[in-house]
Amino acid sequence: MAVRDALKEKVQPYLGPGETINSIFVAQTTNPWLLVISYWIMFMKDSFRVVAVTDRRILVCSTGRMSAKEVKGVLRELPRSTTIGPAKGLWCKTDALGERMWVAKKFHKDVNQADAARQGVA
Repeated sequence: MAVRDALKEKVQPYLGPGETINSIFVAQTTNPWLLVISYWIMFMKDSFRVVAVTDRRILVCSTGRMSAKEVKGVLRELPRSTTIGPAKGLWCKTDALGERMWVAKKFHKDVNQADAARQGVA
């Protein structure tokens, strides 16, 4: 199963009736450059978030400390009109989701797709 499909399956119980996920990605709350220097920082706080962008809202979900494989609940909901990116470079840093997060390059297309759909472009 693809990563995005697995994430969608984990977030499904937190969606409203008829609500559909347009984009989904993993972000981390710990600066990735610090992790290179010191892995123990990752144990200090929740490191990962799953961000689901639906047709109605943006959900920021909590996960485990070491992995985004298990969604534990919704931390916050944001209006669909929220701009997340632009995502570029190796890591995209964003403060738009209620806390500072970094998104890895493999999920940049999801961030940019979510922003484009918000603007009516995609």
